[in-house]
Amino acid sequence: MKKHLAALGVLTMTAVSLAACASDPAETSASGDLTVSATDSECTVSAAKLDAGPSTFKITNKGSKVTEFYVYAEGDRIMGEVENVGPGLTRNLVVDLPKGTYEGACKPGMIGDGIRQTLTVSGAAAKPLSDSAELKAAADSYARYVKSQSDALIDKTTEFVDAVKAGDVDEAKALFPVARTYWERIEPVAEKFGDLDPITDGREPDAIAEGVDFTGWHRIEKQLWVEGNTEGMDVYADQLLDNVKQIVALGQDAPLTALELAQGSKGLLDEVATGKITGEEDEFSHTDLWDFKANIEGSQAAIASLRPVLEEQAPDLVAQLDEQFAAVDTELNQHQDPATGEWVSYDQLTKKQVKALSDVVAALSEPISQVAAVVAASA
Repeated sequence: MKKHLAALGVLTMTAVSLAACASDPAETSASGDLTVSATDSECTVSAAKLDAGPSTFKITNKGSKVTEFYVYAEGDRIMGEVENVGPGLTRNLVVDLPKGTYEGACKPGMIGDGIRQTLTVSGAAAKPLSDSAELKAAADSYARYVKSQSDALIDKTTEFVDAVKAGDVDEAKALFPVARTYWERIEPVAEKFGDLDPITDGREPDAIAEGVDFTGWHRIEKQLWVEGNTEGMDVYADQLLDNVKQIVALGQDAPLTALELAQGSKGLLDEVATGKITGEEDEFSHTDLWDFKANIEGSQAAIASLRPVLEEQAPDLVAQLDEQFAAVDTELNQHQDPATGEWVSYDQLTKKQVKALSDVVAALSEPISQVAAVVAASA
């Protein structure tokens, strides 16, 4: 999940920033299948006015750059996203939208605020997806998981920040991947809240490209592993802990719906496939495998919460997911010391080992991409 750092602090809907969106989209549409035609300079959603309820956006990339498509609520809260849509490819995004005003955004090159189109949703779904007892139970189950991970996240981030502010480099280095484990397991929660995620977990190249301060986990990571000290890090450490606490509080006030949960399970795999697998996420510490494992565990937890629904609606899909998750675990776990729990430094993996990890994640990605549609159909 690529971090976007533009428009920091803005809590109102962002205007179109790259180019004009579609001209004359259809005035009305029943919630259902919508098409999104994405190029390097345009983003055409087939309807600007939607009925409330689940909608499937079919995004086709007709441009030359890899793109993404997001549906934003006010404050750039992410209602749904699909990433890494290569030129010539089509990918689906299922989003359950209640009455309100939203924006659809294509991001050619996967940078910036995106080319945006206003989406107006009216009426009420015949049977709101979130009203399903089975889906409510799934969301509640995952909320309990998030609560346990959030408590540990605050505790371990506090320990990490204390070590940074005390100038204890060795302790801070040891705590860095541990604290991030809890962050990475529940990252779909963080990504709902506009700029809080990128200023907490954004990478240096993205900050430079968008002309903003490089902050958060990776700013401190760079200081620890490149400079070997914590000089000037107090302000970043305090900001990191404050942001983590804000995200935890917001997540408890607005827990993921079952459909968001399904999308999040896929998003965590995308995080592995696009960030961790290249080694770009923890480029200074090379602790990527900690994050890699945490993303997989978070995706497994999401699927576990949805399992009763999936077993009823798509038992063959459940069997396939179980098989592919097991394959990922087998391939990944060989890089961990079972006695200490320590992971191999990512820069020590061979190209063959990286490819093997990439292959098992790709194999899991296909069945997990079907989960959202099953959830939407179960309402």
